Amino acid sequence: MKNEEYAIPIRFRKMENLHIVFWLFKDISWCMIWRPLGIAMIFPTLIIAIIITTRTRQFMSEVCHNTAMVLWISANSYWMVSEFLHFDTLLVYGDFTFKHLAIIPFTLGIGILGYYYLRWKPRHKDRLETM
Repeated sequence: MKNEEYAIPIRFRKMENLHIVFWLFKDISWCMIWRPLGIAMIFPTLIIAIIITTRTRQFMSEVCHNTAMVLWISANSYWMVSEFLHFDTLLVYGDFTFKHLAIIPFTLGIGILGYYYLRWKPRHKDRLETM
């Protein structure tokens, strides 16, 4: 097998780096309880994550990891909004609160990565992938 490389075009890399800046601003805003900025930062963070996911869809490893990242950002953002708007402690069912609903996208992300590592990757060992 050849020693092949996966190279990220510079315009994609710049977008990924900007994505990290938005993500940090979102989480810093959450930590500092800066509601308007935190909520506003959800949109560029999530939009760029979706763009990155669609641009890397030709590689199963990338699409799985990036989809998991989109789900992580979604769960994280929902959790933040539930705290900002004070419905995080309201009960949904039994001892589960609205904040606990963030487990749904977190679990979906873990499920996608589990599928990739436990099912897809072992069956496609000879396929060129990024991971």
